[in-house]
Amino acid sequence: MTSLHITRVRRRRLGVATAAAGLIATLLTAGPAAATPDPGDAPAKQKSLTTSEQAEVRAAIESGEIPGVDEIVHSKNIEHLANIPKDALKGTNTDLAFQGTYAFAGNYDGFRIFDISDPKAPKTVSQVLCPGSQNDISVSGDLLFLSTDSSRSDNSCTSTSQPATEKSSWEGMKIFDISDKSNPRYVAAVETACGSHTHTLVPERRNVYVYVSSYSPSDTFPDCKPPHDGISIIKVPRGAPEKSAIVDFPVLFPDGGNPGAPTNPGVSQTTGCHDITVLPSKDLAAGACMGDGIIFDIEDPEKPRVLDRVQDNVNFAFWHSATFNQKADKVVFTDELGGGPAATCNEATGPKRGANGIYDLTGRGDQRKLVFKNYFKIDRHQAANENCVAHNSSLVPVKGKDIMVQAWYQGGVSVWDFTDSARPKEIAFFERGPVSATSSVTAGSWSAYYYNGYIYSNDMAKGFDVLKLNDKRTDGAEKVRLRELNVQTQPDYRR
Repeated sequence: MTSLHITRVRRRRLGVATAAAGLIATLLTAGPAAATPDPGDAPAKQKSLTTSEQAEVRAAIESGEIPGVDEIVHSKNIEHLANIPKDALKGTNTDLAFQGTYAFAGNYDGFRIFDISDPKAPKTVSQVLCPGSQNDISVSGDLLFLSTDSSRSDNSCTSTSQPATEKSSWEGMKIFDISDKSNPRYVAAVETACGSHTHTLVPERRNVYVYVSSYSPSDTFPDCKPPHDGISIIKVPRGAPEKSAIVDFPVLFPDGGNPGAPTNPGVSQTTGCHDITVLPSKDLAAGACMGDGIIFDIEDPEKPRVLDRVQDNVNFAFWHSATFNQKADKVVFTDELGGGPAATCNEATGPKRGANGIYDLTGRGDQRKLVFKNYFKIDRHQAANENCVAHNSSLVPVKGKDIMVQAWYQGGVSVWDFTDSARPKEIAFFERGPVSATSSVTAGSWSAYYYNGYIYSNDMAKGFDVLKLNDKRTDGAEKVRLRELNVQTQPDYRR
């Protein structure tokens, strides 16, 4: 049974207390799913540990170096208010988006809508079965956007897995009408080159532009051949989403980007972007693109222009995501070392790999440059069977401060301050112990975001968590109220 209170004191850490014809969607209730998602859409989740590895995990638990199986620990300034386990959708939980008193949670099998009007007691409003990894999710007005990055037999929610080597296979963007949160309707689909691993919205009054990030082309894939050196841009008319279409595929890496190994051993070759964060108030975007980090101008959302590009061929393996600070004079990039399933929060990996890279953004206009300042990584070492690495994050909007909340998979949820770019520090955390003492199970917080006074986390295995941060350093953020939040479409919190 999962503990919902502080159960163990971690040693030496922070004073711990602990719409086309083929479009079909299946609306689910709390009962069993009406269809069975394809196992090919989910990542490998479990493998047995060796006898020596099991002994190592048991010793770490017994010594208090890590929490016990499913045991919860947290710093004194965080309160765990609620956990809503998985229900009809059994796949891996993924990203989150927010609108009014609703939270939208992605899952490899579809998506789930929560009523969060009472954060202490979230309620499920609807669950939609629509398999297709990884179902990255965003909302804008009455529209919900869902990324499909696995090869499917067609664009419907009843499709099945199909090899990407077959020309008829489909991957891309799905669009739903959520004017009725209890009954979302699938209204449009757009196929994109190499699918849609993640996506980012650039909203305008009449249209929504969608920047689609995808990667890993192959000469054997008819719809995903190299070079794949840019992003797909979809224009979605709000009043007629069925007319959504790709308007451009801008090349962001004319020279091909980071070549990766053997030129740069241990670094991913750049064959597209993993994730993009836009700051519409400044006409800026930051791209985390496998082997490269970039800043680009989006004054014309159909024609983004790269302003600067950086690499870290010593400590960064895979540029995963990006976050601007409130003044837009800093950018935090994350490194997803090991791709997510690996255990990299340990002494052997060290504090600079699988971490965040903090960059100051200097200059003006087309002369803006990224200048590296330091790394930040949680110092709470995890067990050898706990996948842990820097993952999705958002600002905690405190005036005059640069503070983030961040998911670290089984490293849990971390709140950290980078007001001084060169001296970042953790100020709060929440985490669970390993899912198993005998197996390696992919789990933990995929996304941890601050929204209207609370932290919401989507744990891949354990479900939807609500946390309350009680700290004088962050209390000012509670005054900031948003009508909508897609973290990769970063608001101007200062307005």
